[in-house]
Amino acid sequence: MVAEPHLMSDRSAEEDVVTMLHDLLRFDTSNYGDDDGPGERSAAEYVATALGDVGLESEIIEPRPGRANAVVRWPGLDPDRPPLLVHGHTDVVPAEASEWRYGPFSGEVIEDCVWGRGAVDMKNFVAMVLAVVTQRRRENRPPPRDVVLAFVADEENGGDAGAGWLARQRPDLFHGCAEAIGEVGGYSATLPTGRRLYLVESAQKGLVWFRVTAEGVAGHGSMLNPANSVTELTETIARIGRHRFPLRLTPSVRTFLETLAGELGLPFDPKEPEPLLKALGPVERIVGATLRNTATPTRLEAGFKTNVIPAEAAAEIDCRFLPGYEEEFYEQFDELLGDGVRRETIIRHIAVETAFDGEITDAMRSSLEDEDPDGLVVPYLLSAGTDAKHFSRLGMACYGFVPLRLPADFDFPGVFHGVDERVPVEALQFGVRVLDRFFDRC
Repeated sequence: MVAEPHLMSDRSAEEDVVTMLHDLLRFDTSNYGDDDGPGERSAAEYVATALGDVGLESEIIEPRPGRANAVVRWPGLDPDRPPLLVHGHTDVVPAEASEWRYGPFSGEVIEDCVWGRGAVDMKNFVAMVLAVVTQRRRENRPPPRDVVLAFVADEENGGDAGAGWLARQRPDLFHGCAEAIGEVGGYSATLPTGRRLYLVESAQKGLVWFRVTAEGVAGHGSMLNPANSVTELTETIARIGRHRFPLRLTPSVRTFLETLAGELGLPFDPKEPEPLLKALGPVERIVGATLRNTATPTRLEAGFKTNVIPAEAAAEIDCRFLPGYEEEFYEQFDELLGDGVRRETIIRHIAVETAFDGEITDAMRSSLEDEDPDGLVVPYLLSAGTDAKHFSRLGMACYGFVPLRLPADFDFPGVFHGVDERVPVEALQFGVRVLDRFFDRC
């Protein structure tokens, strides 16, 4: 049974967002990388019901059973302007309930936070958009142009049943969209000066997952074997895991670092910018990974019995490359492979970089600054990837803009895919106010 949205005409978006996020978190939409999980149908139906109650009829699209996407067009005042796409995903990564203080699918509101898997990645934005759009529809406040709302499946496994499928098979849904906003941007990081930076994502790394395989000679574990596939693989993996790729500053990263240096009153050294990042607190973990390409071993597979040397041993490696540096990354990665070790590509997604200028970024900046006049809005490059990669292929300028004013001691990167994922209620309500202003100006 699908939970009905708790919508009341006398409730504000700031009240609705907490209830809606609570409801959404109670749907287990865990994505295990296949179609054996619960799927996103429940969340898609919830979204469609909420929007249907204010006269917006969604199209629910299932590329595969249970992998549901909800898409709707919200009419604006000027239908001749290119529409804006607002997208969010409803799937989440799995969670082990025994490790959590509160149930990962409980949606509990405790300690001034909403708890649950997806509270920041990214059902928070789904709830924020729903709360703002439903209030504006009740009050007859359309946006200045059409807005396409897409609540999609499967982002946590590359989007083949979500944004990627829609971009390939149903581009008509996004006809004319010139710009898009989605996840992992617009959040705050408090500097030692006390001023808050708001990081708006204007770029993101590309992704390639490699499977590397070492070949050797199978044999008995008690005998000497100079061609042990496990030894060759582990030496290669250690070399890759410890390798530090060269520093490369893309335009987004350079702008971010120059702005940060100016705010801190420190010199900007493009050859050694890392010391600046210490001022960012936990966010250093995200921004620090945008200074260079990375390759991180994550999985190992070898053998079937302790006394048998296997003929093959394999590992999987999560690689992220900077915009403009993909070919350089491949060349340098291949130099790290040992003799007899081959690589094959499991998945690849492009890198994206968008200029941080124009009316859309002005609207983001002014909407944030109206709610936090002392805030400083800066573009940044995301070390991970989002569905923006798929929508950018349709010619859209894509940004990450989920506005959140976070407490200075809140470990924002740590709750992504982590235990005890949660979002402060005040941050949600701040985001609702900012989005409402943004929709006036977009």
